[in-house]
Amino acid sequence: MFFGRAKKRALRIYFATDVHGSDRCFRKFLAAADSYDADVLVLGGDIAGKGLVPIRSHNGTLSAKVRGEPVTVPRAEEDRLRAEINRLGFYSIVAGDTDMERLEAEPAFLDAAFESAIVDQIHGWCRLAEDRLKARVRCIITPGNDDPRAIDAVLKSEPRIESPEGEICDLGPVMMASCGDVTPTPWNTEREYSEEELGSRLEKILEQAPAGRKMVVNFHCPPYGSGLDFAAELDAQLRPVIRGGRPSIVPVGSKAVRDVIKRHQPVVGLHGHIHESRAAQKIGSSLCLNPGSDYTADVLRGAIVDFAEDGSYIDFLFTAG
Repeated sequence: MFFGRAKKRALRIYFATDVHGSDRCFRKFLAAADSYDADVLVLGGDIAGKGLVPIRSHNGTLSAKVRGEPVTVPRAEEDRLRAEINRLGFYSIVAGDTDMERLEAEPAFLDAAFESAIVDQIHGWCRLAEDRLKARVRCIITPGNDDPRAIDAVLKSEPRIESPEGEICDLGPVMMASCGDVTPTPWNTEREYSEEELGSRLEKILEQAPAGRKMVVNFHCPPYGSGLDFAAELDAQLRPVIRGGRPSIVPVGSKAVRDVIKRHQPVVGLHGHIHESRAAQKIGSSLCLNPGSDYTADVLRGAIVDFAEDGSYIDFLFTAG
């Protein structure tokens, strides 16, 4: 009996998403290049933290609200306090009484400080990538709906990383199309569109694809009803809806994303956005993956995907570490 020769790997992508400002998870993301022998690292959106926590400096102590509770520590424990805040997906700023009053009373001042913290972190992460990655490893970072548009120019300006948002880039055996846009959420983030408009935006990106090339889509929003998009149903006050004594779990992905995948049949779809929906699912011949996110536990969840020289998919593996 003739079984044929196994396909040889020509490209390995390591994909992660939704690190939300976690410095430890980003460092693990860079380490994945060596740990998993990846040729390309892809960080697929929601890289920025969720907010800024002011820390009041007064009489040798530091005070802040952590998990909604007031915390006071000696000044010598600043690093530990700020690391705990970052682990929850937030930035921190140490302020005296005058700046603290402005942060609490002036939303524009707080917003500017928040944006500055995001930009500073991204610049630092890109320098870290330059220091730690081998020259052969490509590092691609694209935004998601929780990332302010202000970061796009920052990502584009960094020489060591690539940020082909809204574009197609050539990865050798495959081309990759990237889009961080999503359908409307209860949080009214910056990159939200109706199903119709999102579908149009995705089609415009895929129109750029050369005929006959195998495609990977890096779409932050997962396809609707795929198992990659199950989350708790929320009421108007953003509280979980309880049905039959249990939280109601519903699909919250995009029908437009699903339709585009069904129509274009990329080899692989890389998705995120819904942290709790770590899953793999076929849509037609397309393998769609959401590695999930657990950044608050300092755990980086990812997916290794291997491709053959002809651009066909060989295998994948979910990772956590």
